[in-house]
Formats: sequence, structure tokens, C-alpha cells
Amino acid sequence: MIEIQPTIAQILKNMHIKQLNPMQVATIEACDVAQDTIVISPTGSGKTLGFLIPVFKYLDPQILDVQALVIVPSRELALQIEQVFKSMKTGFKVNCCYGGHEMAVEENNLSQPPALLIGTPGRISDHISRQNIQLNHIKIFVLDEFDKSLEMGFQEEMAFISKSLKNIEKRILTSATETVLIPDFTGVGKNPTKLNFITQSDSKLILKTLTNEGNDSKLETLYKLLCHIGKDSVIIFCNQRDEVEEVSKYLTSERIINNNFHGGLEQNYRESTLIKFRNGSNNVLVTTDLAARGLDIPEVKYVVHFQIPPKEDAFVHRNGRTARQTASGTALIMLKKDDFLPDYVKSTPEKMILTNKNNLHEKPEWETLFLGGGKKDKINIIDIVGFLSKVGGLTKDELGLIEVKDKNAYAAVKRNKIQALVEKVRYEKIKGVKIKIEIARDNPKVDL
Repeated sequence: MIEIQPTIAQILKNMHIKQLNPMQVATIEACDVAQDTIVISPTGSGKTLGFLIPVFKYLDPQILDVQALVIVPSRELALQIEQVFKSMKTGFKVNCCYGGHEMAVEENNLSQPPALLIGTPGRISDHISRQNIQLNHIKIFVLDEFDKSLEMGFQEEMAFISKSLKNIEKRILTSATETVLIPDFTGVGKNPTKLNFITQSDSKLILKTLTNEGNDSKLETLYKLLCHIGKDSVIIFCNQRDEVEEVSKYLTSERIINNNFHGGLEQNYRESTLIKFRNGSNNVLVTTDLAARGLDIPEVKYVVHFQIPPKEDAFVHRNGRTARQTASGTALIMLKKDDFLPDYVKSTPEKMILTNKNNLHEKPEWETLFLGGGKKDKINIIDIVGFLSKVGGLTKDELGLIEVKDKNAYAAVKRNKIQALVEKVRYEKIKGVKIKIEIARDNPKVDL
């Protein structure tokens, strides 16, 4: 049982945040008084913390059961929210459930119920059907990026979950889209408190088009574009998984370091892909709209629409990966000679002119080291920094972002140092434990 709950100021200190942004303040204030709150705010604006603080304030340490439920469209978003809540250090237990995760592990976790449960619609509805979750004490219900869940076809599961929750006192719905209807099954009343921060965005998005030149194919034009961009980070969006695979395979054949990302890939590969993109080991991500929002990845300089999305919402969400929080960024639409811009593009984009067309694409300065031990082995970031510095001989500027998971860890190391480092530390122990240490490899597996 939790004896002393942290204050909001202590939570922010735990998270190394000086102050909340206006959207987060408004969300917390609205949730304090409103039964139903709808928050519409751009991707990357901090909605997660905005709703997690009201969730925390609603939790009762006397109740040893699930009290808050957060539904999300993807497993990556579920894991991200879980990590944010853990970083708040509230003392309350949190778990997440999602497709691709072992059901037996989740059932074991739910046997000692968390105060906060996060999950995808399909998996949560499955647990409810199996009676693995006691619903009586769930009083606060969050549908994060709910429009994306609807878009992905989870309406039936979401309706089942919502109708199963009989004692809800507060609902929070979040979206990055303005023009979205609230389904009746959510239980939201006729007069919810609605916060719209879309129109208040001061982002500086530069919209450009790039058309194939001469006899170049679209893939050849993309290659020249990436050589033009250089080391800047870029997300390349396609409409289908097959196109993602084709583009990624072509870029690999041209010796451009990249990763692909879509819903058909194995979870471990998807997780390592995002880690590499965050730490700068890979600056080129080829993806479907799965990466358009709800993922913990850094802001990028370029968004490339290799395929134009059929709907305006997808276009807006893709573009939301750049030009965040008053920063500038470029969204680039790739066209064939006979292509036309969709009607939803209202402004006239600039035309992209490529220079240095014959340059080779530069490799990222970082590469990722995999360590086969993590939190469950009592290994933390400080342990890894000490090990790689003292045993591996790395200097401070040769070691980049480190992420420690439950069973393994990843560290960014300067590309020109990593091979010698692996040879040096391969047979050494961290905290007396012998673990696998190697360069993180790409081995995507597709879920059947």
C-alpha cells in the first residue's frame, strides 16, 4: 500500500520537467471538474502526461484493483504510456496488454492487478471476455488517439469494452484530428469539455513537391533526394506494407542504412527499429501510417510522402512528425510527371530542386550496441556507462543514447569505434553477470 503519494511538483521533478505546457495545464484543470473531456492537440504536444496526471489524481491507494483503463491503437503507444507513467514514480502499479505479447504473462500480471491498465482494444476485450480483469473499481476511462483506433477497425472491440464498464465517473478522449465524430458507445455526454489546440499550433511547415526527372524511376528519385538530404533524419511514408518493403529493400541495395516499420513485423524488430531511429543509428525510416502518430520518436527534419495518402487526416498526421513546437521542417510530396496533387492540399507547394545529385549517402555517425541484460538483471544506465567507459575504453563523446529495457539494453556508440569495442568487452561481465554483447542486427520477422 502506498503511504505517501507524490505531489505534482515531485512528479515533474522525477521526470526532469520544469513546467507543464499550456495544453497540459488546461487538460488537468478541465479533468478536475468535467465528467467528459475531449483533448484535440497535435502529435508530439505532450497529451500523454496531460491525461496521466488526472488519472494519477483519481487513483486510490486503498483499492488494490484496476482503477483506470487506457485504450490505445498500437502496442508501441501502450508501451510508451507505460514508460511515461513509470517515470512519474507515483508508487502505483501499471501494466500494459497488447497483441503479440504472451497471454500467460499478462494473465500473471493481472492476477495482482495494477492500478492503471493500458492496452490495445483487441487484447483488452479478450481479457474482459476471459474475466481476467475485475471491472467494478474502474472509474476513469481514457481513449487515447481514439480516432486512430476507429480507423484501424477496432470499433466493435471498443464498444464492447465501453459497455462493459458500468462505474465510469470520468472519460478522457484524445485525438490529433479536429474533424472527428464521437461515437455513442463511448458514453460521452452531450456537453463534454472540449479543448482544441490544433488551431493554436505555431509550427513552421514547409511544403514541397518533387517530380521525377528524365527517365528516373520514383525509387531513383528518392535515392537522389536522400543523398541531397544527407545526415538529416527523414521518415518516408507509404500507403501499404508491400510498398514499405519494396522501398526499404531498394534503399538497402543502394547501401543506404534504413529500417522498415509496419504492423506486420515482429514486435522485437519494431522496438529495436524505433530505438535505432531515436539514437541516430538510423536516420531513414520507411513506414506506413503506423508511425504517423502515437510513437516515441524524435522530431524529424523531413517527412516524405512517397505515396500520397488517400485522406487528408493521414496527410496531416504524417506532416505532424516534423515542424513541432514552433520548429521548422519540410514535408515533401513525391510525384510522377503525370500526377496531380490531391484536392485537400490547399496551398501551392514549392518545387524541390536537388543539388549534389551524384553524392553518396552518408552513413550515420552512430551504431547500436545490443546488451542481453536489463532491469530484471539489476542493470541500469549508470552501470552500462561505467562498463563501456572503464572496460570498453569509450570516451564521453563516443557514447550516445542508452535505453534499458526489462531483459536487454541498447547503447549508441560511434560507428568507427563499435567493432573494436565489441571485441574488447565480448567476454567481460557487467555487475558480475555474463551477458551477450554484440552489434544490434536487423532481422525483421513478419507476423503471419
